[in-house]
Amino acid sequence: MHRFLPILKIGAILFLTVLLLLPMGRIRGLIHERQALRDQVLEEVARSDAYAQTVTGPILIVPYTRTLREQELDRDGRPVIVTRETAGELRLLPEKLELDGTLTTEERQRGIYRARIFRADTRLSGHFDIAADYGIVEDPGSYRFSEPQLALGISDIRGIGNGLEIRVDGAEVPVQPGAGTALLSKGVKASLAAAAGTHARRIEYQIVLPLTGTSEFNIVPVGRESNVRLASDWPHPSFVGEFLPREREITGSGFTAAWQTSFFSTNLKEALARCVDSTPESCRDFHGRRFGVSFVDPVDQYLKSERAAKYAFLFIGLTFAGFFLTEVLRRVSVHPVQYGLVGLALAMFFLLLLSFSEHIGFAAAYAISAAACVGLISFYVASVLGSRAQGAAFGAALAGLYGLLYGILSSEDYALLMGSLLVFGLLAAVMVLTRRVSWSNLGAGR
Repeated sequence: MHRFLPILKIGAILFLTVLLLLPMGRIRGLIHERQALRDQVLEEVARSDAYAQTVTGPILIVPYTRTLREQELDRDGRPVIVTRETAGELRLLPEKLELDGTLTTEERQRGIYRARIFRADTRLSGHFDIAADYGIVEDPGSYRFSEPQLALGISDIRGIGNGLEIRVDGAEVPVQPGAGTALLSKGVKASLAAAAGTHARRIEYQIVLPLTGTSEFNIVPVGRESNVRLASDWPHPSFVGEFLPREREITGSGFTAAWQTSFFSTNLKEALARCVDSTPESCRDFHGRRFGVSFVDPVDQYLKSERAAKYAFLFIGLTFAGFFLTEVLRRVSVHPVQYGLVGLALAMFFLLLLSFSEHIGFAAAYAISAAACVGLISFYVASVLGSRAQGAAFGAALAGLYGLLYGILSSEDYALLMGSLLVFGLLAAVMVLTRRVSWSNLGAGR
């Protein structure tokens, strides 16, 4: 019977390891609940201020009425000329778009949660090269053009500041709410009565756009040649969208970034041509050709707590393996209940980590939680084994394991590699330390 004791002990340890996954599941559920509550607070802040912003334009909108004369047969089968009128709009993209923006960030706090908003001071400039008859070559005389409008799409118009200003050919023009076209669901427009006419010409524009938003600031580069330059005091930008900046500099005090695109790279003119009925499906390609910056928090305590909890099974298993190895090498007997208490102390680490990280940040919370658990387990193991030295050695090994876990959490790109090396190294250590252990006589020797 004694020879089966190690097998029974290993089975009991494995059962306890699986059993401890139940409280870990509850802790992971709590992490998701707290994360959802944080996201709800961020949503409330964005709802009361402004959501993520996307600037599209400017686009020159030219409404028209076209008169068509077609020959049809009447009831008697005689040919007659029927006149029909159809209405539509021309959408002309600028030849050049220059956008310079300075974005400053600030925090809004509600309870223990913080939301980050940005204020963008943007200036757009450039020109349209308008061909004669707006570029229509097929029967231009059948078109009657209305007053052209300069439309600027803004995804959340609540974020527009009071300093909005549009100048065309050096003269300020009145700005009206609404984009004035189905192509842009939200935005502003300006009537260009002075720029009306069917002759070839160039239209210069300058736009001052103060804008507030949260999370992201994006631009759709509508120009045949688009140059975008952004500067901000946020030192942790995440560049998003279809195009990355050709130049960027990130320091502890902020970042600067510059993009340069053309119709050859964006294919926006063809995407606009496919946007015939202005439905979301047909225009998705046009509006999707955007880029910008996301103001992400590099230390998301909930994401890191979730990642740490995913390693709970490995963490508890390795600790139990070390406990069992100490039991084998020191020829002492440890009751499964004592294994269970050590396992619960390990599970408490993840709960403490979540609780502290909401108030003092992830790094400090990790250090405090790890120190508390290492101290408690070291004290308990010293009493179980009857040796302070062995308790201290076990605590030192556990502290090293916490340090390795933190390294894995901090290095997202190399997490798999570091985790694989950790497991391999510990397995090699166990094999080396137990190479002279007679497992068949282990139970009888006690």
